[in-house]
This record gives sequence, C-alpha cells and structure tokens, in this order.
Amino acid sequence: MMKRREFMAIGAGASTLALAKTLQAASFDDSGLLVKPITNGAPLQAPASGKIKVAVAMANRATVIDFAGPWEVFQDVMIRTRGSSHSEQMPFELFTVGATADPIRASGGLRIKPDYAVDDAPQPDVVVVPALRGNAALHEWLAAVAPDTDVTMSVCTGAFQLARAGLLDGQIATTHHDFYDAFSDEFPNIQLKRGLRFVENEKISTAGGLTSGIDLSLHVVERYFGRTVAQTTADYMEYTSENWKV
Repeated sequence: MMKRREFMAIGAGASTLALAKTLQAASFDDSGLLVKPITNGAPLQAPASGKIKVAVAMANRATVIDFAGPWEVFQDVMIRTRGSSHSEQMPFELFTVGATADPIRASGGLRIKPDYAVDDAPQPDVVVVPALRGNAALHEWLAAVAPDTDVTMSVCTGAFQLARAGLLDGQIATTHHDFYDAFSDEFPNIQLKRGLRFVENEKISTAGGLTSGIDLSLHVVERYFGRTVAQTTADYMEYTSENWKV
C-alpha cells in the first residue's frame, strides 16, 4: 500500500526566447515565487469526428487521484454539435497502458488490469502519467509515443518518469512540492518551477501534486475545444476551482 510521502519515482526543448516571453507573462508573489501557471501550449486541433485517444500509464503504486482526476475530466467532456449519437458527442476515448497487461496495485490497494501492454497499445493523442513506480519498458514507450502526441502530461511525481524517459531535457517542469529538491538534484538540466499548479512546454506538460492534474486536464480540454466547453465540464463535475484558467 502506497504511503503519500514515499518517493514513488523508482524504477526537443523550448527555445530561450519562447521561455523568456512565457516568464514575462507569469505572475509572482512578494517572495518571487511563481503563482500563476506557465503556459506555452498553442490551441490544439480536434478532429471533426472520431476520437481523441487518451492513454493513461499504469504501474504499481500509481496514485489514484493522479489518474482518476484527469480520467474524469476527459470522460465528462460532451459536445452535442459533434454528432447525433452519444458516442459521437463524447470526443475522448480513454484506455490504460502498462508495461504488460498484468494487473497492478494502485494506491490504497486498488487492483487495475491495464487495457494494453506497451507492445500493443494504440498511438495516443494525449498521455497521462501519474505518480507511479516506473520501469524501463514504460520509459521506452513514453519516449516512442510522445513525439506524435498532442500533449504528454504528468501529474505529481509522474514528472520523474517523463524526465527519465528523456522528455524534459532542457525544458521547464513542476512536480509535487515534497519532491522539489529530489527532482532538482536528479535533473539539474530541467528548470524546476516551484509553487505552480502546472507548467506547459509546447508538447510536454507537468502538473504539481494530486488535484492539480484536474486543472491541467481542464486546460487541455480548453486548448482543444475552448473555454466554454472546459467550463461546462468543470460545472458538471462540480469542480469550483479556477486554477485551470490562465
């Protein structure tokens, strides 16, 4: 059973000019700490029909809210103008991917059997990586699929997995506040931003701990379908935080 404070991170970067412009637009508190999410992602082109495939990485000790929050966001998006059937109006298709298809144990002992192993998973449009016990097979899969995704995102210490897959080199990132120092020590070439709900590069995004994955997911929905659709999704979820709005 996973302990919240246990370190669960076992097992082509943004240009200087783009980063400078992004930082100029960010907000800081009196101590110089960034308090507003850093956004560097352009609007995303959703297909006129068909599904946006969302792959959620799975491995032992995956933190439930890290993946359940984003899962709920994406599966609650409904756009009535996309077709006449319920299936057509739900634009996201979600599935889980593990190193193998063998069951894993998430936080609290939740048993999950991945829909796919990395060897037979479809190419996703969006990848969600929660805090989990990483492995070489997962890192290789992330490195292989990320270049062809619209967004590859982590939640909490899932940022360690993106970093170990080589996806954050020379970029900006955030993670759970308990692991700032460990992240900085292990990845000195990644610009860690503290005190943020999420940080975006062009295609790679990272969220802070736990519930911040909901904020980043709502922002991804906004990038695909606009503020109104994202707000409608948040309202349906009875999610009143506005930290996803930037």
